[in-house]
Amino acid sequence: MKSAVVILSGGLDSSTNLAIAKDELEIKMAITFDYGQRAAAKEIQASAALCAHYGVKHKILSISWVSEFGKSALIDKTLTVPTTEVKIDDKSASTKTASKVWVPNRNGIFLNIAAGFAEAMACDYVVPGFNLEEASTFPDNSNAFIEALIQSFSFSTANHVQAKCYTIDMMKTEILKTAIYKHLPLELVWPCYFDGDTWCGECESCQRSKRAFQANGLELKKYFKTI
Repeated sequence: MKSAVVILSGGLDSSTNLAIAKDELEIKMAITFDYGQRAAAKEIQASAALCAHYGVKHKILSISWVSEFGKSALIDKTLTVPTTEVKIDDKSASTKTASKVWVPNRNGIFLNIAAGFAEAMACDYVVPGFNLEEASTFPDNSNAFIEALIQSFSFSTANHVQAKCYTIDMMKTEILKTAIYKHLPLELVWPCYFDGDTWCGECESCQRSKRAFQANGLELKKYFKTI
């Protein structure tokens, strides 16, 4: 059986990839990155709970120096995370609000670090959680990014680690449908940009998740603070 290192934030996309990979690959480790993001504690908590559920080794890596890469509302608490101005069906508006939470080269850093662990552990793949819905405003969620990484890894890893994302061509609604089919424990997932008691329901990630929950007929009040 092929093996993998999974990059796990505890969000819907990465958690669904974990659930799928658990059935298809030997997962030698899941990595959660603490880069100073607002929801770090919640993401770590969610990821730890998911790894315990699936019996996967969990590693938390602190890379706080990422916070020095410019201004992002995810890591700079003097800035405001977009909420009311988020319009997930308006590409122009989404591009503008996405720029406020953009962390330079975040996914590039995550995947290259994970690839190093993957090579050291003789793994075939690194598995991130990306999606088609956000690829237009976050280019490091795209198929082109995955393909570029695979090309890069052919030079930077001796065993030619591959990048494999099961949700790369899926919209959020389809990802959630897959998660339900895979019996992903949704109560353990944390998709929110904030670190409150419940998902805020207002940030871009929550809005996209909320639409997916509605489309799949799930009860919103169980998960979201704001309906």
